[in-house]
Amino acid sequence: MLTALEIVLGVDNIIFISILVGRLPPEQRDQARRLGLGFAMVSRLALLFSLSWVMGLTAEVINVAGQSISGRDIVLLLGGLFLLYKASHEIFVEVEAREQDGPPSTDPVALKAAGKKMMWAIIGQIAVIDIVFSLDSVITAVGMVDEIGVMVAAVICAVGVMMVAAKPIGDFVDRHPSVKVLALAFLVMVGMALTAEAFDAHVPKGYLYAAMAFSLAVEALNIRARGKRQKLSATA
Repeated sequence: MLTALEIVLGVDNIIFISILVGRLPPEQRDQARRLGLGFAMVSRLALLFSLSWVMGLTAEVINVAGQSISGRDIVLLLGGLFLLYKASHEIFVEVEAREQDGPPSTDPVALKAAGKKMMWAIIGQIAVIDIVFSLDSVITAVGMVDEIGVMVAAVICAVGVMMVAAKPIGDFVDRHPSVKVLALAFLVMVGMALTAEAFDAHVPKGYLYAAMAFSLAVEALNIRARGKRQKLSATA
């Protein structure tokens, strides 16, 4: 049960990683996925082995106008705002289809250096959001199970499943730009939910996942309809 919950909680993490990794050259994507999900597992395990510190994050740090703010609230707020900015920026880039200024470099050494720099910049962004998602995941796990061994096993199994699923999901998102925009819109909703949760306004994730599942089902029908129309026009 806990493993299944960890996988569900990791869906938004997989989507975020898949979209960022899609900006890299194809030969760097697998490495970036492995590093991103590897960091997700390390951050979750590190938080599990620091349970007293994690639970201490729920204690009040400051009080603003009668609103109690804990360390967890601050992390969720910063993470939510970062996710809102990043997802909104990616939607803007995707919709506007903006290209880099100036002609692309043809120097293979320069291209390789630029690709490496971009990969580490993307991994850094993945690392930041991994910490936010990991904190949420670990606090949920602590509320469900007392045995740390069970929690560690659940996290390792969940990340293993995520590693297997990340490539097919990423490839599917890359093939269908409309799905990519839909996934980014889902990340905007997740960012809003994290920001709201920082102010004790809990938004059940089930609502977010239900909205995403419904939108994906509608988009799947659109993709199927477009495919059939293309086949008919090709045979006409």
